[in-house]
Amino acid sequence: MTTNLDKPPHFIQQIINADLAANRVDKIITRFPPEPNGFLHIGHAKSICLNFGLAEQYGGICNLRFDDTNPEKEDQAFVDAITADVKWLGFEWEGDACYASSYFTQLYEWAMYLVTKNKAYVCELNAEQMRAYRGTLTEVGTDSPFRDRAASESLMLLDKMKIGEIDEGAMTLRAKIDMSSANINLRDPVLYRIKKISHQRTGDTWNIYPSYDFAHGQEDAIEGVTHSICTLEFAANRPLYDWFVAHLPVPSEPKQYEFGRLNLNYTVTSKRKLKLLVDEKHVAGWDDPRMPTISGLRRRGVSAQAIRNFCDSLAVAKTDGTVDVAQFEHFIRDDLNVNAKRAMCVIKPVLVRLTNTSDITLSTITAPNHPNNELMGHRNIPFSEQIFIDRADFTEDTSLSRKKFKRLVIGDYVRLRGGYIIRADEVIKDNAGAITEILASVVPNTVGKDAPEGIRPRGVIHWVDAKTAKNCRVNLYDRLFSVADPDAGEGHFLEYLNPQSLIKVTGCKVESDLALAVPGDYYQFEREGYFTRDICSDDELVFNCTIGLRDSWKA
Repeated sequence: MTTNLDKPPHFIQQIINADLAANRVDKIITRFPPEPNGFLHIGHAKSICLNFGLAEQYGGICNLRFDDTNPEKEDQAFVDAITADVKWLGFEWEGDACYASSYFTQLYEWAMYLVTKNKAYVCELNAEQMRAYRGTLTEVGTDSPFRDRAASESLMLLDKMKIGEIDEGAMTLRAKIDMSSANINLRDPVLYRIKKISHQRTGDTWNIYPSYDFAHGQEDAIEGVTHSICTLEFAANRPLYDWFVAHLPVPSEPKQYEFGRLNLNYTVTSKRKLKLLVDEKHVAGWDDPRMPTISGLRRRGVSAQAIRNFCDSLAVAKTDGTVDVAQFEHFIRDDLNVNAKRAMCVIKPVLVRLTNTSDITLSTITAPNHPNNELMGHRNIPFSEQIFIDRADFTEDTSLSRKKFKRLVIGDYVRLRGGYIIRADEVIKDNAGAITEILASVVPNTVGKDAPEGIRPRGVIHWVDAKTAKNCRVNLYDRLFSVADPDAGEGHFLEYLNPQSLIKVTGCKVESDLALAVPGDYYQFEREGYFTRDICSDDELVFNCTIGLRDSWKA
């Protein structure tokens, strides 16, 4: 449940409370109405959590409804992705998902009803002429020359539009409202356009499709929605929403309310811009882990609970605002810190050969899967005379102080995470002078014990057993854009793409058990960050970095 009852009620809860107290409604019905023309993104998550959360809080229901009124841009693949995303977030709806296309016949009948009541007419202005006739914010519009067309003629032409006898763009059906209204949305808006395109659900049955503004409120009325909650950009459309409800014989009278949408810095959430990123292959698809889509976040390793916790923390207000992405990242780290198993991965491995292993018993080292949660159990980590450590954890520079370099130095000691203390004794290099191997010695009896007197390890480093470690690739992700507001300034948003948003590192070494990891398992690779296995071919082991242990963008 996303609605936090410990917080003061926000303005929509106050409205619902008042409606229930006054018996204006007896059961709360909300809806989440995505258009299936792309994948859901983090902004949609706030709306999902709000609509489903309110229904849950008040013992009502929330419909998942696809506003599939524009087959030119819609696809069944988007329907499937949206359905999966909502379920993954942990929300369920009563019965089957709803579709605007299920109501096409009823909407058409209501369109004819408006024509018979002299509230709609078939107009032959083209798109450019219609814009000119509509006027501006400071100038009233001009009536269409077809505005006073007889209802019988409009009905005849509407039928011809419907059965495909009229060319695309030649005619539209428009509501007859007020061309002098200060609200441009009321200046005879379009109800139907001709689109001779097959629909993913209705096939070739229709040659005309309703506009979103005409369909949306009537869908709400058919479903008995009591509180139609939209983002703030639809506030100017509310008078039109109310006009349709008032002038049609709808079975219920829903009310629309608007709240501020979620905007994140270093991010774009415009579907048009996300589609451009996909179409121009700046990313590898809608579920690319750099994308702010719910599918992308899931693939990157962000949990559903982290997204819900973040959305629950946000204000539900009547104003738009931009949230610092670091706030979202805080909830991601907070969730993973508690729920991610610990493991070790060496991203840039260098071989360490232990020269005195005859002094110890080689077998396995037992380590907890989580330092603060015994219920996560323990794992056995193989340990042999050859291990890998990260190249950044070793230096030949013996002049560095312990404060400046808390890792392995020639002639000095370091503790292996969960294991022995070792000392670096010698390095072996190739002809080019690159280190190929570090010779080191083990300090016996130091697993889980304090260092012997006279030995003071510089620090603790992670490692993996060289004989059993699995090769893997690590995808290191960063923010997709290098500036806080990619849409600001004179440049196109694509100019601000971060060239370091994805770095693929091959030849990494990971604990052998992680070969069995599956997407959706969360790991903290100790001292590196949080990772999950990517959705990839079975013969390749790839881990995506969800987020680092610390915010690397802090000044």
